[in-house]
Amino acid sequence: MFKRFKLASALVLALSGPAFAADTPGVTATEIKVGGVFPFSGPASVIGLVGKGVLAYVQYINDRGGINGRKINYIAYDDAYSPPKAVEHVRKLVESDEVAFMFGQLGTPGNTATAKYLTGKKVPALGIVSGSNKFTNVKDFPITTTSLVSFDTEGKIYAKYLNKTLPGKKYAILYQNDDLGKDYVNAFKTMMKDEFDKRVVTAAYEIADPTVDSQIVNLKSSGAEALLVAGTPKFAAQAIRKASEIGWKPLLILNYPSASVGGTLKPAGLDKSIGIVAGTMTMDPTDSKWDSNKGMKDYRAFVDKYMPGVDISDTNYIFGYTQGMILEQIIKQCGDDLSRENILKQAKNLKDIALPTALPGVLVNTSESVNQDFTQMRLQRWTGESWDQFSDVLDAKSE
Repeated sequence: MFKRFKLASALVLALSGPAFAADTPGVTATEIKVGGVFPFSGPASVIGLVGKGVLAYVQYINDRGGINGRKINYIAYDDAYSPPKAVEHVRKLVESDEVAFMFGQLGTPGNTATAKYLTGKKVPALGIVSGSNKFTNVKDFPITTTSLVSFDTEGKIYAKYLNKTLPGKKYAILYQNDDLGKDYVNAFKTMMKDEFDKRVVTAAYEIADPTVDSQIVNLKSSGAEALLVAGTPKFAAQAIRKASEIGWKPLLILNYPSASVGGTLKPAGLDKSIGIVAGTMTMDPTDSKWDSNKGMKDYRAFVDKYMPGVDISDTNYIFGYTQGMILEQIIKQCGDDLSRENILKQAKNLKDIALPTALPGVLVNTSESVNQDFTQMRLQRWTGESWDQFSDVLDAKSE
């Protein structure tokens, strides 16, 4: 009788406490499981370094005791920028690893391939690293938030800049032949309307292509005075090198995914990159102007401890660090309610957050109708030694 009473008491206590198992998948009293997928290998492995930054920041969180008494078990897999592998890994994360939610999955192709599955399973896909404009449609992607300024917004910012800087001139766009690259082209079409066909020449490349040399030669022959590279770092570096090799000196703009000193400019040649313009949300860790900035001091100390030996000039790491801070903020705001519903609610309730490694004036704001962590950026120009920010904070509505 006594044993039976003890068992009954234990059951009452268990049922009256947090219902972690059924109501909050991936959550226990001491842990929360979070999933991520990155191209740690393959043709986009440079931007896969974002995942290394996230993993390191999670370790930093856990070394401080976690969040609200729970440590983060962040499980990250390598999809090599292959959509079928992304699908395989996401299924494993949801069905086998039983994560509470996905965070930071990187790559437009992989996120496109897994979105329907995650929506069907009601697993939030938060802070995805894709600027594809389709993901900003809250109706079509109700459980998704993004961590990049949309490629559409970024493209419109570049189109406005070129129309002010080189009015009436011809522009060239080298773009990756997928949603990533096409969004920039469509943004220029929207901004330039009937002028687009007269003044813009485009050339596409496939992610499996060995080089973009022939595309750069053809674009030069068009007489364009500006070149936007809308792709990934490997091909952006090739484009810079080839343009220099053939003596083409357009006003060269790099999209944000390619605007890394370590990932793109160094491989291309820092001297060959002088004058390049790019939009960004984050500080450059190698720039002396931030030496006395507390956020940058903390980041450099973090790198020394958690990622010793990495190339700090590669801004993919600092973006991963920034992603880690967004993940931390979401979980903090959840308190002890780590249901998927509340996790998604808090991810869409980030208000005027000034992250310490974001450029001054760039804030994180989300809502039920705005699912983008970042909607603002500033333009900067490479001097040969550092980035010079020369614009105000810009967004899709900026003139």
